[in-house]
Amino acid sequence: MSGIRTISGGIAVSVLALALAACTSTTTVVKYVGGGSPSGTASASASPSAKPTPTGPAVTITPGSDVKAADPSTGITVTASGGTLKNVTVATSGDPVTGTYTAGRTAWHSAWTLDVSQSYTVTATATAANGTTTTKTSAFRTLTPANTFSTVIFEGQNQTYGVGMPIILDFSRPVKDKAAVERSIELTTSKRVVGAWYWDGSSTLDFRPRDFWPAHTTVSFTGRFDGVQAAPGLYGDHTLTQSFVIGQSVIAVASTRTHRTQIYIDGKLKYNWPISTGRDNEPTPDGSYLTVDKNNPVRMIGGGKKGSPGYYNELVNWAVRFTYSGDYYHSAPWSVVDQGTTNVSHGCVNLPPADAETYYKLAMPGDPITVTGSPRPGRWDDGWTEWFLSWNQVLSGSALGEAVVAGPQGSTFVKPSSLLPNTAKTPVGTAMAGNNLD
Repeated sequence: MSGIRTISGGIAVSVLALALAACTSTTTVVKYVGGGSPSGTASASASPSAKPTPTGPAVTITPGSDVKAADPSTGITVTASGGTLKNVTVATSGDPVTGTYTAGRTAWHSAWTLDVSQSYTVTATATAANGTTTTKTSAFRTLTPANTFSTVIFEGQNQTYGVGMPIILDFSRPVKDKAAVERSIELTTSKRVVGAWYWDGSSTLDFRPRDFWPAHTTVSFTGRFDGVQAAPGLYGDHTLTQSFVIGQSVIAVASTRTHRTQIYIDGKLKYNWPISTGRDNEPTPDGSYLTVDKNNPVRMIGGGKKGSPGYYNELVNWAVRFTYSGDYYHSAPWSVVDQGTTNVSHGCVNLPPADAETYYKLAMPGDPITVTGSPRPGRWDDGWTEWFLSWNQVLSGSALGEAVVAGPQGSTFVKPSSLLPNTAKTPVGTAMAGNNLD
């Protein structure tokens, strides 16, 4: 689509003197000074008091005209020498181009990278203190890269997720300039959110809030990857957008020692159920997890080789998964007698059938589940384990080392030291301190 950004209006003129060079157009507007005719027909001897024609401000646009393979990652820069910029417009059939002026309006730079394989026409007008103006135009085209990357986002359009859900991005090629990728992303949220980007390797990027998302928050993601140089010669060629919703807060906390699980709904304790977790030789792993998916029923197979004493192959009802390796909250009518007193499962959290059904109907992907008291620690990436990390660890995983503050007007990067102290309380506001891998 066509995008034109006009920064400010023009200025009335009295006399035009045109100077053309190659395909770059420059117009200097001069106010007439002195007596006699402004036509310029009078000679110097006939008008000895005539003053030299003033020179308009010098305007420089980068990339300049006739450039056929401009680097889109550097954007557009406009500068004015001997004057101030009055307006800058960019015409293109690609993504609209916006930008900002410096404090003294002597320079302007585009806000984001440019699209690859796209034509642009930039028009800039500057005015000097004596009233002379200069208008300059530059027409150029960005390069067509030999290598490109694509990006996918886990969250589905208009889908609903739990308050612990990270934004998960996967890149088709390894990213080397991670800071450039982070800078190309904007979040818009219906409620104020503080978080940070975290790289899990070179091809996966997560956004994790410092604390759990506020319940009932609408999130809009925009990844302006078109023109981003992720590695030497490797460019993005698309803009990725997605909107989703954070639903009600549903938080589960299970203790392998007390044999109970508490379920908090929108910040209040709603249920306190008896459970049975993993037996001594198959303990349920500690950690701050998130629900991954759910099914009713799920076929569970394990316990050794078929025919061995511990082997099982069962259909299990009301099963909510929280690790990739196969740990669930699920209905277990066979262990009701042990629930609340003894750990007898193969690693899952066993619940009474009615309670398991209740939890199943509440659960959605991204709901926090915390397991405490186990002798076995959780494993990184065995599920969505972003909440195993402390806030400082999340920050250390950002190439920029900065926090993100998002709200209805978009997002900005800020120094972590500028944030107000964290007042979120466990378990309903944030993950439990120390219940992670560090």
